[in-house]
Amino acid sequence: MATELLTLQGVNHHYGESHTLWGVDLTVNEGSRTCLMGRNGVGKTTLLRCVMGLERLSGGSIHMRGERMDRRGAEARAAAGIAYVPQGREIFPRLTVEENLRTGLGVARSKGRIPDLIFDLFPVLGEMRSRRGGNLSGGQQQQLAIGRALVLNPDLLILDEPTEGIQPNIVREIGDIITRLNDTLGLTVLLVEQKLPFARRVADGFAMLEKGRLVAEGPIAELDEEVVHRHLSV
Repeated sequence: MATELLTLQGVNHHYGESHTLWGVDLTVNEGSRTCLMGRNGVGKTTLLRCVMGLERLSGGSIHMRGERMDRRGAEARAAAGIAYVPQGREIFPRLTVEENLRTGLGVARSKGRIPDLIFDLFPVLGEMRSRRGGNLSGGQQQQLAIGRALVLNPDLLILDEPTEGIQPNIVREIGDIITRLNDTLGLTVLLVEQKLPFARRVADGFAMLEKGRLVAEGPIAELDEEVVHRHLSV
């Protein structure tokens, strides 16, 4: 029987007078790979930021393993095992690769040095550990952003459009790494992704947002052409 890791109940969110999320109920089971989907501007990034504590709810609740999270700050959520890779990566361009990775150690549950796993997954980060983050390619910066999140030793990895602006060979590599982390470490993954082939290859389930409401969800095999046409086609 599936174990619930992350549970959203009746989540509402406002930007000023704009109502952006409407009563979203979502369950992410332990060990799953869930892809949050929908057209541009439907609230996907907002929902991830709410989970991470970067946006305040105007209603509803968020629980991690049954513990109330929406009253805690982002740092406390990171310490509870939630790691977030934002859209656009947001690495520190003037810090070296190693210094970027070390920024995650402050709230890591296993404090100390950067885990060897990071350089095993992303050998290029080991080769470039003294190079400034701003001098890396887009694909290398994305690997750095994921590596920085993994320093936290999380139970839940949240990724916002990890393939955006990335060359195809790195896109495949990132997909392989997500699958490997899930298969070998049991890491639960919640990601926003627009590329259907990537979503179908990496995710085992999907949740569809439309105008801030959850309108469809299920196993990735149920993401058929009718669902795609209704909720994703422009």
